[in-house]
Amino acid sequence: MFTVLTRQPCEPAGLKALYRTPTIIAVVVLLVSIVVLVSITVIQIHRQEVLPPGLKYGIVLDAGSSRTTVYVYQWPAEKENNTGVVSQTFKCSVKGSGISSYGNNPQDVPKAFEDCMQKVKGQVPSRLHRSTPIHLGATAGMRLLRLQNETAANEVLESIQSYFKSQPFDFRGAQIISGQEEGVYGWITANYLMGNFLEKNLWHMWVHPHGVETIGALDLGGASTQISFVAGEKVDLNTSDIMQVSLYGYVYTLYTHSFQCYGRNEAEKKFLAMLLQNSPTKTHLTNPCYPRDYSTSFTMGHVFDSLCTADQRPESYNPDDLIAVDGTGDASLCNAKVASVFDFKACRDQETCSFDGVYQPKIKGPFVAFAGFYYTASALNLSGSFSLDTFNSSTWNFCSQNWSELPLLLPKFDEVYARSYCFSANYIYHLFVNGYKFTEETWPQIQFKKEVGNSSIAWSLGYMLSLTNQIPAESPLIRLPIEPPIFVGILAFFTAAALLCLAFLAYLCSASRKKRRSQHAFDHAVDSE
Repeated sequence: MFTVLTRQPCEPAGLKALYRTPTIIAVVVLLVSIVVLVSITVIQIHRQEVLPPGLKYGIVLDAGSSRTTVYVYQWPAEKENNTGVVSQTFKCSVKGSGISSYGNNPQDVPKAFEDCMQKVKGQVPSRLHRSTPIHLGATAGMRLLRLQNETAANEVLESIQSYFKSQPFDFRGAQIISGQEEGVYGWITANYLMGNFLEKNLWHMWVHPHGVETIGALDLGGASTQISFVAGEKVDLNTSDIMQVSLYGYVYTLYTHSFQCYGRNEAEKKFLAMLLQNSPTKTHLTNPCYPRDYSTSFTMGHVFDSLCTADQRPESYNPDDLIAVDGTGDASLCNAKVASVFDFKACRDQETCSFDGVYQPKIKGPFVAFAGFYYTASALNLSGSFSLDTFNSSTWNFCSQNWSELPLLLPKFDEVYARSYCFSANYIYHLFVNGYKFTEETWPQIQFKKEVGNSSIAWSLGYMLSLTNQIPAESPLIRLPIEPPIFVGILAFFTAAALLCLAFLAYLCSASRKKRRSQHAFDHAVDSE
């Protein structure tokens, strides 16, 4: 008898179908998981929105010799090339005179600030008060007071510090800035506002303008005047008036000089002292720069209590003695007399010298004249740029007016300023032409401006720009299309699903191989029998 062995299938058809179905499901789930993981990762990376970290604020008090002005500035917290893109948002003039006038009663200084500081609190969001720095910078008036009476100057500053420490802001101190710093900061302000450091391109990004020259700065205060401009290649680098300034990733070689006692108020005191020296009587003098038919009187102390006129003080000096002054409105004589305020002979006809023996490289490029320069030009009904002849003719016409006619010429009449505009105009002429060496050809390159846009041209903005180099930038905020917890949850879920599918498919593959090996062994055994 023969026994016939037949091969039976190792896996019934139903069993194969049973294995095939979960395999397909696992593959589909694996592919879906991979697609989801790749998709949400791409979306999360490429669809994120970068948000600016908000605004920062800074407050600067410009404590000048004749007045104090409070400025509020703001800038994006992420900054630009390590320097904040700063704009002025608020300005407040403190009532009364400059802080240097409080030498005898320093305790009264804070009262003057109160009104402006209440307004400032409303300009800065309350949640940012504690993080908003506030600085007070005092200029030539306090520089003179410190030279004259250091104790009084320190007491004024201490009174200010005590007041601001009680305010909700981050008070960084009250200091007397140098004349050179005042000049540099004024130059920074002028060029920043003119767009010479940054401009927005087509994509609304801040970039350095290509091929743009900087502009020189001419500043006139009450006690000092400053000139600042980028010097040419042939300059004396050994002088203290040449310095390197770094802003927005660029370095500038700057000439800057501050002339103490040559501010408008102090220069006029020097002028009055000179007139009194040459007057036949010490109780009465005629002033060719005051308008015709104008008379006034002031004490000897008004003229000679300043360090700027100390060397002109008469031997028999009583600060309470009165001096009667009559204006003659003599435009020609005024121009000749004002020239005596400067010592042009000290330069000995050197081209690289302005006056009083002070080194100055040759001026180059355009300039902006602001502060007292602008206000004097405005009184002559001039602004912007104009010719030297136009300035001279306007000065002549103004100086030839009677006192009674000035209220009709000036939109805002103030006796103290109105009587002195003729002197100021002639002072500007000699300073610019005989001092700085502006000519008929270069004079039109001077722009007489008060502000650009809504921002005043003042050293305080340059001061804040410089200070923002020292304020840490905040990292930009990133708004993600999927919230991080949800993103992590989805990522974890589909990653786990993909791993489980891979594990399951690996198991099926391994099981399939084992079954194939068992089947192969069985077939080999049957064949051998």
